[in-house]
Amino acid sequence: MTADTESRVAPSLLHNWLSLAGIVLAASSFFAIACLFALDLFRGSGSPYMGILTYIVAPGFLIAGLLLVAAGAWWERRRRRTLRPGVTPALPRLDFNVPRQRHTFIAVAVVTAIFLLSTAVGSYQTYAFTESVTFCGKTCHSVMEPEYTAYQQSPHARVRCVQCHIGPGASWFVKSKLSGAYQVYATLANKYPRPIPTPIENLRPARETCEQCHWPKEFFGAAERTFHHYLPDEQNSPWTIQMLLKVGGGDPSFGAVGGIHWHMATGNRIEYIASDKQRQVIPWVRVTDEQGNVTVYQSSGSPLKGEQITAAQPRVMDCIDCHNRPAHAYQAPVASLDLALETGRIDRTIPRIKERAAQALTRRYTSTADAERGIADSLTTFYQSKYPAFAGANVTLIAGAVTETQRIYLQNFFPAMDVSWRVYPDNIGHLDFPGCYRCHDGSHTSADGKVITHDCDACHILIAQGPPVKLETSVPGLDFKHPVDIAGLWEQMSCSDCHAGSVVK
Repeated sequence: MTADTESRVAPSLLHNWLSLAGIVLAASSFFAIACLFALDLFRGSGSPYMGILTYIVAPGFLIAGLLLVAAGAWWERRRRRTLRPGVTPALPRLDFNVPRQRHTFIAVAVVTAIFLLSTAVGSYQTYAFTESVTFCGKTCHSVMEPEYTAYQQSPHARVRCVQCHIGPGASWFVKSKLSGAYQVYATLANKYPRPIPTPIENLRPARETCEQCHWPKEFFGAAERTFHHYLPDEQNSPWTIQMLLKVGGGDPSFGAVGGIHWHMATGNRIEYIASDKQRQVIPWVRVTDEQGNVTVYQSSGSPLKGEQITAAQPRVMDCIDCHNRPAHAYQAPVASLDLALETGRIDRTIPRIKERAAQALTRRYTSTADAERGIADSLTTFYQSKYPAFAGANVTLIAGAVTETQRIYLQNFFPAMDVSWRVYPDNIGHLDFPGCYRCHDGSHTSADGKVITHDCDACHILIAQGPPVKLETSVPGLDFKHPVDIAGLWEQMSCSDCHAGSVVK
């Protein structure tokens, strides 16, 4: 029998257990994909697990099935060659004059076209899913729960994660996926750090991400800000601070270059060396102005040696060096309680509630459930023992304060990841963390005696301060008055040395 005759009578190369298993797996996977896709399309559940099954797991099984089909055919062909040495099984031959072959070809072509179309749609859906906020925030729930929760409360809650973390372009997309592969491994192997360290290494420059929306020409003028504080005394005494922030600008076509955003004026270049990973200690700063003049400032308390400067890689300052928590800020207890008191979510008539709630929030808890119990027990017990008459007559008010304090905890504290405001400094301002004072502390001087300014008026003008009923105002500006008399100590130290986000030390 010739090889040509054998090819016409021999069974198909797909007649083997491996190819048949692949056909069953591929067909089942395709059917599962179709069903899951329909559910995802019409139900719109937004579940990350539905997306993973539909666009990652099921397609993976489909591809595996097709590979098994091909591998089985290759294996069967080799087997037949081994059984009949010298006789090579002929490859399939297509003859449109044979009706059966013609009909088979048309059927295969239609199925292939449907498959390719489905693959194209599925590939796009897979891409879209892996770029979604749901995928970023909910897939690795325990790891990303703190960041996802903070993101939902942020001003950028309608900005997709990838718009900031990846930005446009193929190169950074590929880099992010390669980085994500290790993150998946670390999550599955339970090898990720708690808390996740910041700042993120190799983050794309802010000029390529932030400035897609916040470009230098947008910065100009001054912005009015009002801060409502409540003192940790029995009356929860209100204290208001109103100021003009000198936002300034970085584009001379809109006005003089200056203000806070002078740092980002396109003609200036600021570089610095930090001595810690979180960039909270900055002993060395180099400024290059529009004329090319270079000035180097060193901290008088801890100047760097020549070899340290040579070995370091100065970082070029960008938006993220100040706006380092633009979408993932964890509110400190004091700030959260000030907002709750101002908006009425906690009743201001409850004596010492600011102080007691802050103390309850700043205790260490082993779990979220432990925290909820601890906050409830702490506040309830305090008012029952210290203010029994008030507690008996205002059960609802105290219960509401407990509920709101627990809510603040749930949105800003995550014991499983060891996350709170303490571990992620916010560099905007200088109340709870060094922030601006990392450089503007009055101790960074140049060789010729220049000093990086420590003048409060360089960034803001205080136009009102004090209790609302006796608010002191002045348009030209006021000298700061500390709400508690501390004998002028606030002029000799940083705000964060005392405040630190919790009850004043």
